[in-house]
Amino acid sequence: FTFSVNISILIVAVVIFLLVLHHNFLGLSDFLKQELSDSNPVGLQPIDFIPALPQRLEDERNDKEISVVIAASDERLGGAIAAMNSIYSHTKSNVVFYIVTLNDTVDHLRLWLSNPALKNLRYRILDFDPRVLEGKVQMDPQKADTLKPLTFARFYLPYLVPHAEKVIYVDDDIIVQDDILELYNTPLKPGHAAAFSDDCDSTTNKVAVRGAGNQYNYIGFLDYKKETIRKLAMKANTCSFNPGVFVANLTEWKLQNITKQLEKWMALNVAEELYSRTLAGSITTPPLLIVFYKQHSSIDPMWNVRHLGSSAGKRYSPQFVKAAKLLHWNGHFKPWGRTASYAEVWEKWYVPDPTGKFSLVRRHSEAYEAK
Repeated sequence: FTFSVNISILIVAVVIFLLVLHHNFLGLSDFLKQELSDSNPVGLQPIDFIPALPQRLEDERNDKEISVVIAASDERLGGAIAAMNSIYSHTKSNVVFYIVTLNDTVDHLRLWLSNPALKNLRYRILDFDPRVLEGKVQMDPQKADTLKPLTFARFYLPYLVPHAEKVIYVDDDIIVQDDILELYNTPLKPGHAAAFSDDCDSTTNKVAVRGAGNQYNYIGFLDYKKETIRKLAMKANTCSFNPGVFVANLTEWKLQNITKQLEKWMALNVAEELYSRTLAGSITTPPLLIVFYKQHSSIDPMWNVRHLGSSAGKRYSPQFVKAAKLLHWNGHFKPWGRTASYAEVWEKWYVPDPTGKFSLVRRHSEAYEAK
């Protein structure tokens, strides 16, 4: 009798053990599914859980995706096309472009990208909904054309490329002359969500922006008469940085909720007008300056040689321009316009618009050099 009782107890114990094991396995399975689905905005469930490759094998692979985000507005589409063409042509890495545009530009963009010269480009077109900016930017009916929704796309990087740990953002008025992998590998300090090029670097020190005076420090972008700005205790002479080219660590970006922080300062500006009265050009820079104050790493200055568009004249020598890894025509004089410095460098990567809408205004560089 005692023996049969022991057998019964043993059987019950084994059954309980198997039930607990099964329950834990289901829990682990659900956890893994949750982990995977959280990183997948579409909500599709992968069939298998695939472990990461050993680091040694990962280092030997050359197909790791280099995510590059670029905004493409219809009136500047030729710029985005030339920028992507130059990036692709200088690298053997697996570059994937995330092209952010507005819904009415998609067909034009797709047609342009079908050009045989661009057939090997890997890309994904993302539609940006301007309604996300409601209440966060000042809507002036008399200056409706001056608000460019796509300039704010860089604030929403984790939503645009949700699977990536790291991305490069570039403006559409750039040309790359070296392997973008080098920029991607820019080291970011612990706790830093992005790396920018500081405006006090040797190549662009104290550059005067037309109509705004010297915008190379914080006082050129923020109104220090406002109490909200003064309370931040940010030194007015701190070097600003250029947000037209940067590397972002999206893991850190999400941890620090950078997007929400940027939106907070956008909304506060609508209520209190915190930006400098002499601010010229992009209104995207001030919130970035606030959020990343002394909390960003630096990229090599040669990876953002800028202000080529600040004047029609040539501020850099041909030798320096040739050595630059990335040329940036920020300013009024775009390389697809009538007069711009080193427009011939940009034109090498331009692919004609199949619709003819983007008409390249031919410049006569000899004419303005002779003047």
